[in-house]
Amino acid sequence: MKYTHHNGELNQHHVGTSVYLKGWAAKVRNLGGLIFIDLRDRYGVTQLVIKPENPFYGTALQIRNEYVIEAKGVVIERESKNLNIPTGAIEVEVSELIILNTAETPPIMVTNETDALEDTRLKYRYLDLRRPVMQQFLMKRSEITQAIRGVLVEEGFYELETPILGKSTPEGARDYLVPSRLYPGTFYALPQSPQIYKQLFMVAGMEKYFQIARCFRDEDLRADRQPEFTQVDIEASFVDQEDIQAIVEKILVKTFKKVLHLDVKAPFLRMSYHDALSLYGSDKPDMRYEMKIFDCAPYFSGVDLPLLTHQKFIRGLILEEGSDVTRKRIDHLSHVVKKNHGDTLAYIKFEKGQYSGSIVKYLSEDQLKSFGLKESNVLFIVPGNDFEHVSAALGALRIELANLYNLIPSNTYKFLWVVDWPLLEYNEEENRFYAKHHPFTAPVSAEALKNNPKDAMAKAYDIVLNGYEIGGGSIRIHNQEVQRLMFDTLGLSKDDIQNRFGFFVDALKYGTPPHGGLALGLDRVVMLMTNTTNIKDVVAFPKTQSAKDMMMQAPSDVDPVQLEELKIKAGV
Repeated sequence: MKYTHHNGELNQHHVGTSVYLKGWAAKVRNLGGLIFIDLRDRYGVTQLVIKPENPFYGTALQIRNEYVIEAKGVVIERESKNLNIPTGAIEVEVSELIILNTAETPPIMVTNETDALEDTRLKYRYLDLRRPVMQQFLMKRSEITQAIRGVLVEEGFYELETPILGKSTPEGARDYLVPSRLYPGTFYALPQSPQIYKQLFMVAGMEKYFQIARCFRDEDLRADRQPEFTQVDIEASFVDQEDIQAIVEKILVKTFKKVLHLDVKAPFLRMSYHDALSLYGSDKPDMRYEMKIFDCAPYFSGVDLPLLTHQKFIRGLILEEGSDVTRKRIDHLSHVVKKNHGDTLAYIKFEKGQYSGSIVKYLSEDQLKSFGLKESNVLFIVPGNDFEHVSAALGALRIELANLYNLIPSNTYKFLWVVDWPLLEYNEEENRFYAKHHPFTAPVSAEALKNNPKDAMAKAYDIVLNGYEIGGGSIRIHNQEVQRLMFDTLGLSKDDIQNRFGFFVDALKYGTPPHGGLALGLDRVVMLMTNTTNIKDVVAFPKTQSAKDMMMQAPSDVDPVQLEELKIKAGV
């Protein structure tokens, strides 16, 4: 017989109703003869009560935490109500009780709060995912995914699949390689993204494509990054940058409304890459709070200060409420600056009409007043000869100060488009250019790419939410000559081009339409929408920071017979 109700839906309106429930025993309590069992499923918890005279009392005595059971009974009103849960006003007086399966004592507590180490949680992930809080993350992920899919289908996009086994075209992160048994010594590569395939859909005339795509990158991990991840991949023909941005804004506005019941306003704020780096020290600035970076060099004109001598850039920011900035905290903030490419950190504090700080003695009263500091203000200063390094150090300092002084408003979402990106970045050590995004990004001007590549700008755009890059895209190169020019600028030989991208260059010869797109990082979007800071919370079976699967114990050795079939020798 099918159960009649979920364990999270019964309330006082159901008093007197006969019910049939199934689930896990979340908690078992024997109180003076009465046995209470909290029965849990993915919808919630219902309390069962079994009295000593019940013929199934003996069965109830056998039940331990995480046993799988089913129960029939009648809903009654609780004497002692628990108003913290939806079912807290009722309980079910059991008339029939069956144990469907037993369970050993779990190595982690199956409760919202757990003190288990992360590695233990990942080893027993199937138990970790029984915890209601973890189930909520995954159920919310499903809601978000379906909401995004719904908007794209409404907008006339087709959901199309691309291969997982493809060709290695390394340009960015390292590929994960898969050896071929049929062609010994050759390899497939797992896709870092479906980039080339989705552009080929545009060549094929599909015009509007999307995919909830699995992607793989063999790179060093961070708290918000996994070696395999999911992106919402979008591509369209006959569009410009504003068209793609409008589609993405519609996706996010409708998804936030449907899933979180929040009204997100569009169009989103737009900011150039240069302004983002200059004002906030990051290409993904958190716009929920201000604290802008500014040029301090004019204030130190004519000042003989060893710390600032011969420094090309002197930049700073002001913490408005810094009365409790101590020497110990300055040491901590100095460490943050140095860890993020800054040479040193200086500061000036104004409190109770007095100036203090590491460089105050070098400045006159008039010079100190010129900063315009108000009561409890602290001016932090970072000098250096590299604009990006100085700005990045102050950007990291800005984030640290916001966290330390609770400057970030809760339950607030601020979207930002970062636009006007450089097309290329130059590697001094290798003496070559790299694509800032990828080598298929269209330049604003092909002439600029040809004659002055260092200053060439890209038709590229990133979408940022609360200091996280949640997506990036560009208008693509659709002209074969411009694509060839891009490859030449990146230092790829004709053989390199033919071996890596020959099929794609050939495809551009056959009437490729103008096209562009964007990929949203689904894992990051879900992480932010569920208010967690750990991306592993919203990935069902994640890897550790060292890219290990603790549950499956992967990567692992394989049978020597498999290696022999692949003509591969293991070891160095």
